[in-house]
Amino acid sequence: MLTKRIIPCLDVTQGRVVKGTSFAELRDAGDPAELAAFYYAEGADELVFLDIGATPEGRNTTVDIVERVSRQVFIPLAVGGGLRSIDDMRRMLEAGADKVTVNTAAVLTPELIKEGAHKFGSQCIVVAIDARRSGNSSEAKWQVCTHGGRRPTGIDVLSWARRAVDLGAGELLLTSWDADGHRAGYDLELTRAISEALVVPVIASGGAGNLEHLYQALVIGKADAVLAASIFHYRTYSIRQAKAYLAERGIPVRTEQ
Repeated sequence: MLTKRIIPCLDVTQGRVVKGTSFAELRDAGDPAELAAFYYAEGADELVFLDIGATPEGRNTTVDIVERVSRQVFIPLAVGGGLRSIDDMRRMLEAGADKVTVNTAAVLTPELIKEGAHKFGSQCIVVAIDARRSGNSSEAKWQVCTHGGRRPTGIDVLSWARRAVDLGAGELLLTSWDADGHRAGYDLELTRAISEALVVPVIASGGAGNLEHLYQALVIGKADAVLAASIFHYRTYSIRQAKAYLAERGIPVRTEQ
């Protein structure tokens, strides 16, 4: 049985890790390289680095910070934020990333997913989807948001997820805009809908407030991995505690570094 992954997320802006609520009200959480080293020692399975200011500010991801982070960890590192071209992807991979994540650029230019998968392999291409609930009907619907969650597009999340996979995405990083930072739990309905519809791994993101929320995302939401920030950054729980909790409940996790 494949193990489930615990993935801390480093949302970085102006050289510092930050965390907010629904992508706003950002608070400082520390130095990215120091946090990366800490999480590696704690037994994190992977690490996600997102330069959350790059796309809204129209700039590239900060290469030197990625290099600093990559030197601290010997687990898969996914990097995103402001990646708009194959050259941008290559630059991040050369800086030490194992995977690249694309969101806004993929929505604006879907062929970027296909070209990236062709150049580097599908396993390197993670399509990040920021999903926001829409409509007032009893049937749940979500739309894709771009530019760091700031711009709703009107694009249906499930339709976009299917297209992204068809184009070559090897993994999806699915973040609920509505749940992000509120610590009330992941959007399980959203996570389950995407996980059941697609064959590629789905990383649940947005809303973790306690260890039970991680369990729910993996079991009820059927995610392959859970990404969290606040509960780890502010030491509410450790990676080791999270893995012990999940293992006690029968979830297969990697317990050795």
